[in-house]
Amino acid sequence: MDSTRQRPPATGARDGRGTAEQDAGQDAGQDAELFWERHYRARRSWDARVNPLLAETVAPLRPGAALDLGCGAGGDAIWLARQGWHVTAVDISATAVGRVRERARDLGVADRVVTEQHDLGRSFPAGAFDLVSAQYFHTPFPLLRNRVLRTAAEALRPGGLLLIVDHGSTAPWSWNQDPGSHHPTPAEISAELALDPARWPVLRADMPSRRATGPAGESATVIDHILLVQRAGGTE
Repeated sequence: MDSTRQRPPATGARDGRGTAEQDAGQDAGQDAELFWERHYRARRSWDARVNPLLAETVAPLRPGAALDLGCGAGGDAIWLARQGWHVTAVDISATAVGRVRERARDLGVADRVVTEQHDLGRSFPAGAFDLVSAQYFHTPFPLLRNRVLRTAAEALRPGGLLLIVDHGSTAPWSWNQDPGSHHPTPAEISAELALDPARWPVLRADMPSRRATGPAGESATVIDHILLVQRAGGTE
């Protein structure tokens, strides 16, 4: 995630009789929450920008209900709210969702932004949405990402869009500098999601490059992997 983007249907709380797998999952969730809490507590600026591919996709759409998976610093959620969308912004970090809520209030869009803390590996926000945005939904911790994204697809209203934008290259400022990292292509992501194409047709699957600016002002050419699907039964 470059922020936190995780989660499927909620599981029950441990009662002392959990399996080793459940214990391991809880430990991983605690580690992930601590990692992202430290990340956002150390963040100096919360004047985040909207991700350009989200802005490009949303520009022709009529505002509705949007879900921002792994809202992080809130650049996307705040931008959507300022365009008239009603946004549910979720993140694993309590600091992130708290700061996004404060920023929405300061900018006069608090009535259009709801923030929720979720470990998306364990719970998923309730509701139906016209847009679900998963921008750079990556994390260094174990996560059943495909299950989360399939849950997101199921949460779409007829005609709603699921926009997945992943890293297709490693930027100099990325937390993951492993030269052996594989960046799944949009076709691979689509195959892994295994969504019924009759119910969720693919509208876009490509790998554009762009010039990006990092958090310290550095610049580099990056590649994005974009997958856009629509829930059948409506129009954009």
